[in-house]
Parts: sequence; C-alpha cells; structure tokens
Amino acid sequence: MLQLSEKQAQDIVDKMMQDIPYNINIMNEQGIIIGSGQKERVGTIHQGAVRALTTGDRVEVWQDGRLEKMGTNEPIRINHQYVGVIGISGHPDEVRPFCNIVRTTVSLLIEQRNQLESLAHEASRKKAFLERLLAHSGSYSQKIRREAAQYHIDLQLPTVLLYIRFPHEAPDFGTETSRVFLQLPSFSMEEDGHVQLILIQSESDVDSIIQLVHQEQPQAFISVSRREASIAICYEQARSAMNILLALRPAAPLIRYDDVQFLVRFSTANLVRHNNVVSKLEDTADLLDTLRSFIHHNGSMSTTAEDLNIHRNTLQYRLKRIQTLTGKDPRNWLELIELTHGLLASYQ
Repeated sequence: MLQLSEKQAQDIVDKMMQDIPYNINIMNEQGIIIGSGQKERVGTIHQGAVRALTTGDRVEVWQDGRLEKMGTNEPIRINHQYVGVIGISGHPDEVRPFCNIVRTTVSLLIEQRNQLESLAHEASRKKAFLERLLAHSGSYSQKIRREAAQYHIDLQLPTVLLYIRFPHEAPDFGTETSRVFLQLPSFSMEEDGHVQLILIQSESDVDSIIQLVHQEQPQAFISVSRREASIAICYEQARSAMNILLALRPAAPLIRYDDVQFLVRFSTANLVRHNNVVSKLEDTADLLDTLRSFIHHNGSMSTTAEDLNIHRNTLQYRLKRIQTLTGKDPRNWLELIELTHGLLASYQ
C-alpha cells in the first residue's frame, strides 16, 4: 500500500503552512486525518475526504457546517490507486491552487518513498540470492537457474569470480567502470570494508576488467578465482586468495588463486597447538610491515631496509623485537616459516 506515515504527513503540513496562510489537512486512504495544522483534529474522520475518496473527484465545501469546514479536498491518486486526500480550509476559489501544490508535493513524496522501498526490497532479494548461491553445492536446480538468469548469470557456463576489496568506503566509479558493473553480474558485500564480487563468464574479459578497475581504483585489492562450474567454489578460492593478499601485502594488489594454492592450504593447516605467535604483533604495525617485507625480500637485510626506507641497524632492532615478542627469530629460516604461517593463519 502506498501511504504516508503520520510523522511524514505532519512534517509536510508544518512546512507547507509556513508559506500557505490556510490550515492544511492530510488524510489517509480511509479519510482519517493524519496531519493537520489543528493538531486536535489528527485521528478524526474528515467527511469531505471520505466523499472525495468515494467519488474520486474534488470535493469543495462552500460554507462551514457542523461536521465540516469550508474548503477544498483533493484526492491523491497514484498508479490508479487513491491513497489519501489533501484538504485546505478556506474559500475554495482562494485555496484551490494551494491544494494542487500540496497534492503534487505529497504525491512526489509517496512515489519517492515507494521507489526507495522497492530498491531496498530488490537489494534484500539480491543479497538473499547471493547467499544461497555462495552456499550451494552440487548441481543447480531449474529454479535457481531461472533466478540466476534474472541477474544475467548462466549457471550452465563456467565462471571466474573477481573479489574486489576497497580499503575504505564504497568508491565512486567512473562512467566506464559503472557501465561494466551494470552489464556484468556483480554483488556488493560488507566484510571489513566494501567488497564487490564480479562474475565473469567470458574468459577474455577477465584481464580487461581488472585493468579497468585498477585504472580508476589503484588502491583496490583484487583476487581472481579459477574458471569453475561452481560459483560457490569460485568464491571460496577468491576469498582465500584475498586473505593471502591481506596477510602478506605484496607490492602488486592483485593475486590469483592458481598462484597461491599452496599458501592457501598452508594457511589453513592446523600446525600450532597453542596461540598464534604472530598475534603478539597485532598492536605493532611497524613490526608487521617489517615481517612482511622481510618475507617478500627473501630474508635480505639490505633489500628489506631499502624497501622500508630505514637503516640496517633499525631493521636489526625490529627483527630482534619480533624475536623477543614472538619467541621466533625471523633470521632463522625454519622459524621464519613458522612466522609466515602465523601471519597467514591470522587472516583466516
């Protein structure tokens, strides 16, 4: 049902009466006053409104009576449905133009609210479908195939999933990227930041879309699944690869599941009986960055110091601090492997 709440109706009346020197009443689809310049009338039946709703025509009262006052009552019709009435007290010839203005304003507000509710409903439906799709295993039923087709997804075709994570709030995309997102099946998620999933069923489009996103959003992290028949498997691959990207923070903000399968399995291996030693570095961002850089540069002191733009002595101090806090020395290759596992596991 298209309708205004009492609060919305009263807000409209209060604002309109700042410019219109007549009392305004807004009635609902039953002729009950839900907003009025005379607050004591709210909740009462407006006889002129009831007649206007019954006939579908404007009702004008030319003199005050016991049950109604002189004025004009204009029904509000949206999508062939009468949803309420606007009434303004006063001589009909004087208030009629104002009644039309208020009716138009209320109609626009009701239509806007209806559009927003429709968008919210569609967003909720899309989210629910995505959750079912990502949790689905086995073959796809005809029902889920039909629903997927509404989002331009052909579940009979293999898919590559791009998992795009933006470090802060949802970004504003340029025209070209927005066009791509409208053409391709894409879904928004909120997981510690804004996440966009893009399903690509034409393999030739993968690299061009990645390039386009990075041109407009160079800070975005992108992980790429394999080409799989199951979208749920694609999602797990891309999400797992993204966790590796977040843990190690390599120079390139792009990672492909094919390139990090071992690290994904390694990160989920239950190798630690007690607490993860890397958790002791959570409050020391400089030490975490040092550990990541040391891993990326294969334990090279000079290259790591250069990458971090610090003196070798400062690097030595940081590595000793990591050893003190974790009990593991990054300069020992076997212990560095354990620290690497701890870093990866902390993002699972």
